[in-house]
Amino acid sequence: MVFFEVLTALLLGVLSGIITGLIPGIHVNLVSIIVLSLSPLLLTITSPIVLGVYIISLALTHTFLDSIPSIYLGAPDEAQALNTLPGHRLLQRGEGHNAIVYTIIGSLGCLLLGIIFFPFFIASMAFIYPLVKGSIAYILIIIMAFMILKEKGKKFKSGVLFLLAGSLGLIVFSIPNLNQPLFPLLSGLFGFSILLISLLQKSVIPKQNLNKPLTITKKNIVKSVSAASGVGFIAAFLPGFGSSQAAIVATNIVGDIGDEGFLSLVGGINTANMLISIATAYVLHKARNGAILTVNQLLGEISLNDVILFLAVALIVGGVASLLALRISKIFSRLIVKVNYTRIIWSILVFITCLTILFDGFVGLIILITATAIGLLASSWNIGKNHLMGCLILPVILYFIL
Repeated sequence: MVFFEVLTALLLGVLSGIITGLIPGIHVNLVSIIVLSLSPLLLTITSPIVLGVYIISLALTHTFLDSIPSIYLGAPDEAQALNTLPGHRLLQRGEGHNAIVYTIIGSLGCLLLGIIFFPFFIASMAFIYPLVKGSIAYILIIIMAFMILKEKGKKFKSGVLFLLAGSLGLIVFSIPNLNQPLFPLLSGLFGFSILLISLLQKSVIPKQNLNKPLTITKKNIVKSVSAASGVGFIAAFLPGFGSSQAAIVATNIVGDIGDEGFLSLVGGINTANMLISIATAYVLHKARNGAILTVNQLLGEISLNDVILFLAVALIVGGVASLLALRISKIFSRLIVKVNYTRIIWSILVFITCLTILFDGFVGLIILITATAIGLLASSWNIGKNHLMGCLILPVILYFIL
């Protein structure tokens, strides 16, 4: 009976993860909050551990599928913001499906590596946490300074963009009662601005080649998965240090691994972060994301038996989610070239705008417009959009220092 309940929760979690992964604006945290609010009723028909399995399955499935709207539609969430531009470049070359495959390689690779090294994460976390906590702000300052200073002939403009995006992030996070502050902020800086440029340039999505061979090397797979697992480990237990900040750190560790390796890197970090968050909850009794926070509150305290069950669930979900992501990506590849791309862009722009207004009204719309303007400025100056992650990194630096 318990096995059947766990299996049902796993399948329902995967189905829910498909919805949150594919529809921009519907986040794992939103579903987790709904489950938590309904828990008094749900716990009359099932157990806390079953609800925990549902949340874990949902969250992990989401990390495998959230690259699809980012790459095909230019509508990223926080974890996939940096993948928007390289993914769009591959889409324009008819390799949209391959772009998704690279993110799946990263996600599945990090999941398997994370499970293998899970005992190490548990053993070392309590020791490493106090050492890293006090220096993370200075590490980020050094990394961002290095990124800006290495821009030949564009140091000043790169610094300006970092500060503009960072200032916008500070303003946005200081506004009380915003439902989805990251949605208009990241959509404007990354997706919305890219889509507007595609509209102005009258871009046409070429026919997608589903049989084009993958060009990522084994060396870059090892680099991207290893780096993503390493920084995902750090991100999992540091407050305010999310997947995008981790991606910036990892990129500077591995160096140039091409668009393919970068997609694998960013795809893997989110999965690694989610998996290792289970260890964080078990060892430090701290939750660094909404899904694990919900599981913590449902169970009261996560035991070793719970951890083993969650890892088994994660392994199954990873395999299922990988196959689903591949299948859904092929469907997107076929559909996106059958309709007028200009209409697709307008539809996405209207959809993002409507969601922004629905979530946060006029204030959200102002954030979206301002963020889009900064994103367009980065494109007009031909500056890498990784500097726009200042919207998250500057607030984190100040969080640790002040």
